[in-house]
Amino acid sequence: MPRFETLDLAVEEHVAVVTLNRPDKANSMNDAMWRELQVCFEWLDAEPSVRVVILAGNGRHFCAGIDLGMFSALGGEATDPARRAEQLRRQVLQMQDNLSAIEKCRKPVLAAIHKTCIGGGVDLVCCCDMRYATEDAYFAIREIDIGMTADVGTLQRLPRLIPDGVARELAYTGRDMGAAEAREVGFVNRVYADRDTLLREVTAIARNIAAKSPLAVRGSKEMLVYCRDHPVRDGLNYVATWNAGMLSQVDLMAGIEAQAKKSQARFED
Repeated sequence: MPRFETLDLAVEEHVAVVTLNRPDKANSMNDAMWRELQVCFEWLDAEPSVRVVILAGNGRHFCAGIDLGMFSALGGEATDPARRAEQLRRQVLQMQDNLSAIEKCRKPVLAAIHKTCIGGGVDLVCCCDMRYATEDAYFAIREIDIGMTADVGTLQRLPRLIPDGVARELAYTGRDMGAAEAREVGFVNRVYADRDTLLREVTAIARNIAAKSPLAVRGSKEMLVYCRDHPVRDGLNYVATWNAGMLSQVDLMAGIEAQAKKSQARFED
């Protein structure tokens, strides 16, 4: 299992818990964290024993967004405006890839969010399959308040998760969206009283998913992400092709037998 400077990683009963671990900096995302998130989720994607991932944060806050110290290095040292712009574009694309590794991970990723989730933190959780929050959690697209357009995924993913008008209001104003409103508009699935309850309940959901056929769960995620970006006709064609090649007769018979016996099927990794 890899070790990281800015993340904690643990795996138990097929559930991996990735914890942002810069509590003294409100888990703000420095250069190391951006890179390590991609390495971590690519490892989780490839590790057969991991079936579900929980993403959480240590300390008082989930994530305070990008570490502002990173802005001084954006664009590199080039003096020519065109070369500096090209370098900045490459840096932004790399940061997009860092977080897109979460979405590309074949295993479902459940975000457990407490207190602060702003800026890059919103980019981060928009890449997850589901989001759960504490009552004191709040979300904000704070990039607008420092004079920039959010550029790492929030503006592309958020309007597909909540009503378009709400996404636009958040993007234009930078205002806070509390947990109750986030639940109302469908950004988070459920809201819990405190962090301990949040982690306990999200772990229970993760273990429920981990008990299913890993191939069936991975296929479901593949279809949901694909169909978000393609017409229904293309999605129907893809799932037919997928199941023609990926449907496991072993898992199917184990599942049918377990249903008949009202027991829990056991599946290979």
